[in-house]
Amino acid sequence: MVPWNLIALDNALRASWAADTCSPDDLIRAGWQPGNPAWGHCDITALVVNDIFGGDLMVGEVHLNGEQHGFHWWNRLPSCIELDLTREQFQHGQTITAARSVTRPPRPLPRRREEYLLLRERVAKHLGHLPEPSV
Repeated sequence: MVPWNLIALDNALRASWAADTCSPDDLIRAGWQPGNPAWGHCDITALVVNDIFGGDLMVGEVHLNGEQHGFHWWNRLPSCIELDLTREQFQHGQTITAARSVTRPPRPLPRRREEYLLLRERVAKHLGHLPEPSV
């Protein structure tokens, strides 16, 4: 088995993001395009990264022009380094505020289960077997 690194994980995620794994919210899914593949993938990407590395899930509020436009998810690794593999999706001056650590949702996921499983499956095709979630 070849050891993984963050570049391999990032490449596997980028090759796996698609319209069918994007958030189903009408405005988000309508905004997904291959030129901005991270769009609408922060929540399930953070879960896959958490499956592999553990640590904490982080969430913050997305603001644009003084209005909240949803939430953004990323990871805090056990080393306390914060890792955000989807931050690039915000290309119009959005800001992330009110960051906090949250408990991983229980299994089965109450929301976005099918997209999460599909993303996990695609990433595993690139990296090999993924560890099972700790929860």
